[in-house]
Amino acid sequence: MAYVKEPENSVLSRLLLSASAQFGVAGLGITVVCLLRKEKFSLFGLVKQNTFKSIIGSVACFIPYLFYIFVSGQYKGYQPLGILIADDVLKSGFPTNILGMSLIALVWGFFEGFNYSVISDKLNSRYPSKNQWLDIGAITCAVVCILFHPFNTSFWGIIEVVTTLIAIYGMLIVKKKTKNAWGCVFIFCFIWNAL
Repeated sequence: MAYVKEPENSVLSRLLLSASAQFGVAGLGITVVCLLRKEKFSLFGLVKQNTFKSIIGSVACFIPYLFYIFVSGQYKGYQPLGILIADDVLKSGFPTNILGMSLIALVWGFFEGFNYSVISDKLNSRYPSKNQWLDIGAITCAVVCILFHPFNTSFWGIIEVVTTLIAIYGMLIVKKKTKNAWGCVFIFCFIWNAL
């Protein structure tokens, strides 16, 4: 992490290192499984049908989280795909900035969002629930999301945990109801990694 934060190091090497680690966490596993099992990504919701409903529903689930960001004073500005080194990538000049932002969109937007969709579907097929609101995949993904990102036990820390749980769980329920995962991808491009 220190290497990635160090501006004296090449922006391309920092981005590739960071993207490799991120893809290893959220992308490599689902890609390998889909390739080995010959499963198309469309099987997990990458379809055209209900895309708008999926995006709108997913954004609606993030309203409590957005409210928390503003009320807690954590809002510092809006930058889609605003990961740790995005500013350095944007300043790097053509064509590095275009290729770098494309890589960021692919890894932190597409694969991070789609990863939740695939994992949720896999868990639900393994442990199906008859209750439409007791979704094992969505609950597990929401809890894992909370555990992967730093939080604390202060008042605002607890509010963050609750709003994150609502947001990720809700996003995956919307995906399940619409059978469309583009809302998940949209969220990670334009909300989760933008604030």
